[in-house]
Amino acid sequence: MIIGHGNIARILNDREGAIFFASGVSNSNENDHRAFEREYLLLLDQPRDKCLFYFSSIQIFEKDIPYFTHKMIMESIIDELWDNYNIIRIGNIDFDTNPNTFLNFIRNKIAKGEPVEIKDEYRYMISQEQLRLLTDNLPLRGKNTINAFGRMAKVKDLI
Repeated sequence: MIIGHGNIARILNDREGAIFFASGVSNSNENDHRAFEREYLLLLDQPRDKCLFYFSSIQIFEKDIPYFTHKMIMESIIDELWDNYNIIRIGNIDFDTNPNTFLNFIRNKIAKGEPVEIKDEYRYMISQEQLRLLTDNLPLRGKNTINAFGRMAKVKDLI
């Protein structure tokens, strides 16, 4: 069962005995508690007798902002309520169409001729092939948290 209709949900292969929860908050700048509550309530509606796959963030411990606090809370709830899960912490996906994601936000500003600050920093990027390979092969038993870094690249090289 695949929950969601976004970029991650579209690339997943359904697996017997698995719930792919790909319907969460994806914008790390989100501050609206209603978005976090929507994800939380949707998660609680999922059956507990299957292995839950949850997509979190590789940056979960780096910044003290509402999005990362929410992701940590969600991970904790999953650990408490599910006997079998795979929490997959990823960086940025390189196959998205969402205008609010990191790369598309910058690309759209550049396309509009708007000023954009490109910091001298690295980002972890995961491709759809890497993510699909991971989700197709992770076990359906146990409590697993995976940090999936993908490839590391300078932001200026991604634009």
